[in-house]
Amino acid sequence: MKKKTRNKHPFFDHYRQSWNYLVESRKFIFSVIALFFAFSLFGFFVPAPDFLGERIIEFIRNLVEKTRGMSYPELTGFILFNNLKSSFFGMIYGALLGIFPVIAASANGYLLGFVASASVKSEGILVLWRLLPHGVFELPAIFISLGLGLKTGSFIFQKDKFKSLKAFFWNSFKVFVLIVIPLLIIAAVIEGTLISFFK
Repeated sequence: MKKKTRNKHPFFDHYRQSWNYLVESRKFIFSVIALFFAFSLFGFFVPAPDFLGERIIEFIRNLVEKTRGMSYPELTGFILFNNLKSSFFGMIYGALLGIFPVIAASANGYLLGFVASASVKSEGILVLWRLLPHGVFELPAIFISLGLGLKTGSFIFQKDKFKSLKAFFWNSFKVFVLIVIPLLIIAAVIEGTLISFFK
């Protein structure tokens, strides 16, 4: 008599497939990480031109002003929405030959390096330990999204381009829902808590 096999819930099957796809896409994700940190170092060690530095400072001031007076739930929701939006579009727009993820990784890396450099100059090297918790969950989520966007853009090199694009999109979307969104929720809670605490 044959033993009855347990039917696995479809959720777990999709979750396993998502992790497998993530592992398959690791070269693209590592490429994004390398690009991000290369520009972070550049932003940290190479002084920005005056016009660029002024624009970055203005951007940060506007962001601070926009979040001023927000309650903890409002701040957490604001952070989550912005991270979801940038991660999702970074992944989706990767279909345009992977150009957008490359630009996004470079720009975000440079911005982080610039902010870290300015923070160290004003408050000392130990301030980096205060900045670190902000990126523990947020950065991996962004790296995954941009890496998958870069992979999606590689459909142009596949034999069956339309089929590959469709498969890349669907698999990337599953990873986004099952892995990226939970990471960004945790990141938003941590970041909202830290910002509220240090206000």
